[in-house]
Amino acid sequence: MTIKLYCFGESGHSYKAALALELSGLDWEPVKVDFFAGETRSDAYRQNVNEMGEAPVLVDGDFSLTQSSVIQDYVSEKSGKFGGKDADERREILRWQFWDNHKLSAVAGMTRFLMHFLPPEKQPKEVIAFHQARLKAAYDVLNKHLEGRDWIVGDSLTNADLTCCGYLYYPEPFGFDRADWPNIDRWLTNISQTPGWKHPYDLMPGSPADRA
Repeated sequence: MTIKLYCFGESGHSYKAALALELSGLDWEPVKVDFFAGETRSDAYRQNVNEMGEAPVLVDGDFSLTQSSVIQDYVSEKSGKFGGKDADERREILRWQFWDNHKLSAVAGMTRFLMHFLPPEKQPKEVIAFHQARLKAAYDVLNKHLEGRDWIVGDSLTNADLTCCGYLYYPEPFGFDRADWPNIDRWLTNISQTPGWKHPYDLMPGSPADRA
């Protein structure tokens, strides 16, 4: 049975789940969520898809899951990939997933939204500057960790990588320049050279160009 992933191209959290599915080799297909038309805020979406009003949502037959890191764990369970080689690696992967969702992706997603998806007159400049300072600290942590490493955990691609890269391939400005962080830049190249890798706008339906 084909797994369905409710997602949209602009969502870095959706990208984490979609990329894990794509690289796992599992049979899946995206279902576009029209976030910018308010679909996730509708009663129908909250009652029938996700009570939290968020994407991504994985549906596998009668079974459904939300939250990108949980979906990645499910993909690992079904495919045997990206979950680590042993219990120690699995815990280390979880440590980076929790860190990313609190320190990196949550802040990057909000900053990118404020800078790119709001009109200039509505952009809260002080809030953006505050978030960019937090992001710089997170980039520094990740860049230092990747010194001498090809991957965040172990010697192969794992959910730690698929989580932390979630927002870092997007072209919209939010204060991240790969050239400023050489170890992150090298690591992102490693991921994008993985057979089957796709850019978020090629992997999922929906992009800013659709609304231009």
